[in-house]
Amino acid sequence: MNQSFALYRTIWRWHFYAGLFVVPMVLVLALSGSLYLFKPQIERWEERAFRSLPVAETVSPDAQGEAALSAFPGARLHSYRLPEREGDAALVHIALPGGKGMRDVFVSPQGKVLGSLDPDKRIIAIDRAVHGQLLLGKRGSWIVELAASWGIVMILTGLYLWWPRGRGAAGVIYPRLTRGPQAFWRDLHAVTGFWVSGLALVLLVTGLPWASVWGSAFKAVRTEMGWVKGKQDWTIGGRAADADDHAGHDHAAMMAGAGAMHAMPGMTHDHAGGPTPVSLTEIVAEARSRHMAWPVIVMPPGAPGAFGAKPSSAWIVKADTQNRLLGETFTFDARTGAQRSHETFADKHPIDRVVGYGISWHEGALFGWVNQLIGVMTALMLVTLAVGGFVLWWRRKPGGVLGAPPLPAVPARKRGMAAIALVLAAFLPLLALSMAAMLVIERLVLLRIAPAARWLGLVRTV
Repeated sequence: MNQSFALYRTIWRWHFYAGLFVVPMVLVLALSGSLYLFKPQIERWEERAFRSLPVAETVSPDAQGEAALSAFPGARLHSYRLPEREGDAALVHIALPGGKGMRDVFVSPQGKVLGSLDPDKRIIAIDRAVHGQLLLGKRGSWIVELAASWGIVMILTGLYLWWPRGRGAAGVIYPRLTRGPQAFWRDLHAVTGFWVSGLALVLLVTGLPWASVWGSAFKAVRTEMGWVKGKQDWTIGGRAADADDHAGHDHAAMMAGAGAMHAMPGMTHDHAGGPTPVSLTEIVAEARSRHMAWPVIVMPPGAPGAFGAKPSSAWIVKADTQNRLLGETFTFDARTGAQRSHETFADKHPIDRVVGYGISWHEGALFGWVNQLIGVMTALMLVTLAVGGFVLWWRRKPGGVLGAPPLPAVPARKRGMAAIALVLAAFLPLLALSMAAMLVIERLVLLRIAPAARWLGLVRTV
């Protein structure tokens, strides 16, 4: 057996084991990610009863905020979202008393409370929790990051197995449809993998800054190297980058600061309890005059930010759009209303801008509906790849064994593979830990148990 065949079979085993773990996650992440691509459309549909309302006899944002708080006695204001169009309701985001959660309260232009939604139970909030954390919190974030790391291995090894090696386009660029079921499933898997590999790698790599371990390490490196300018606007493991290490994630962390807030911070008192002449209405008027990309969020002094971000001593006005290129943030003095700062995408560090492009692409917001369409096509191809791989394995699998590609009789030379593995491990910390654990378990445990070794295909064959 020559070395090229031994290397091929070894890489095939890595591809098989990567796929074994990644395929179920591919289905979950592809489907949940596809839904998230349409966040703006889904949220507009969810809020359809609070849009296109009469515009006669409108009241001020102050009155709208007071109406929302009056409907939930003891509640605290966290933010005010400007209506997208004239006649749409304002969204007043409040913390319920006693740590009982958050509410999105919709108030008509006339100051009437039309209804409320639990933000944690909204479609996109649930979908985001599934996509980023599998509804398991930090542990789920680790699993997703581990799956993304092995997904990169699966794609790279798959491309090696796909490499034409002198073959024509049939079965390489397009599937052969007249060669029987086995060739069809093999070609469907290989060809789809080729076409989707670049897009999938972009999705996996652009998702890493959000991941708990990788994102934290990336933040530490950037801080150490002085590559930080302004506030990081993406979460790490479901929490804001500047969140308190002991706070919970999402709205649980936001609740931690609610007790220190007054009923309407910034409208009658500032975060320290002193008088302030600046009202919500004045800040909303400033926000409207800036013509920012929607949704535009106004946060009063002392209000905790989203995903556990630390409170600010100033009014914050933020264009919270998924397209990071259009994002901008203003801060206004709590006592005078004077503008303190203005940050746009162009003001960020180059690394943050690169990440911003990647996140906007990942969320389907960079090129509008074209980006969404490409995202859906990528997800469909990934599902096809996963299903095709499963069927291919099931058809080939002998009875009584896992069906992993058997080890070659002559071990492949390890230098090249070791170098590639080290590069990947240095870039992906969870991959390094899992690979080390697999090797230790295989060498010290599985190889010593003959039935397990045979079932896993660890016995070398010709």
